[in-house]
Formats: sequence, C-alpha cells, structure tokens
Amino acid sequence: MGFTQNSSLRKHQRIHTGEKPFECGKCGKSFNQCSSLIQHQVIHTGERPYTCLECGKSFGWITALRKHHQHIHTGERSYKCPQCGKGFQISSDLLVHQRSHTEERPFLCPDCGKGFRKNSALTIHRRIHTGETPYKCPECGKSFSTGSTLTRHQRKHQ
Repeated sequence: MGFTQNSSLRKHQRIHTGEKPFECGKCGKSFNQCSSLIQHQVIHTGERPYTCLECGKSFGWITALRKHHQHIHTGERSYKCPQCGKGFQISSDLLVHQRSHTEERPFLCPDCGKGFRKNSALTIHRRIHTGETPYKCPECGKSFSTGSTLTRHQRKHQ
C-alpha cells in the first residue's frame, strides 16, 4: 500500500502499532485518529445531524446515513458470497459474512477469550467486563451499554 503523504503513512501505521493517542474525555475510550474520536463523541450527546432526505430518519454519522440509503433505498447488493450466493451492499459485510462459513472469530476478548466475527461485537461485549454504559437517555438519564437497548428504552417514554 502506498501513501502520498508521510502523515497518511503515520496514521495508517497506528493500525499496526495499536497507538491510540486520541482519548474521549467522557468515557476514556481511545482512538487512532482524531476524526474517529469526533465521530465517537456523538454517542454521548445523542446528536443525529445527518438526515435521510427520502424518509427523514436521522443518524449520528454520515457513514451510517450512506449505508442506510444504500441498503434501504437502493437495495443494490453487488458483493456476492462465492459459497452461498448471498448478496451484500458493502464489501466489509461480505467479509464478515464469509466468517460464518469458516467459523473464524478473529476478535478475541482479552478478559475472557471469547471470539467475535466483528470488532464492533467485541467492543459491545467488553462492556460486560468494564460496566461501560455510554448511551444515556435524554428523558430520564438512565444509561445503557448499547444504542439498540437505549432505542428500545426510549419507546417507553413515547
């Protein structure tokens, strides 16, 4: 892989070294890029500045809005699994799916050794060990370990 700027190479190398110099002041989670920290901080504010023009659904991250639009409003699935033919809109989703055929679980919990197909699943799992509850209900202040649990809780307020 080539880089046109030394700063881009240094940022990329953090993936391999594990260096995460950008720390969230609210929960202490660290990131290898400043932009990742900024994106992360949305979970503490509950802000959803990116709105789908077709259906009005809002998202905290532009990437989530793009993924939503591609998945919900276009339905295009150009990445096909060579083993079962299942289609995916995003190549990384295909990669994760292929692990279901091999039972590969490359993301291991350092606390208990449990393996996961996706790093995001490991991150959520680790909250069992840390007790972290970064998703806070703006209505009552109760905190949750996952965004989906918060969303389910918020329906009770409606």
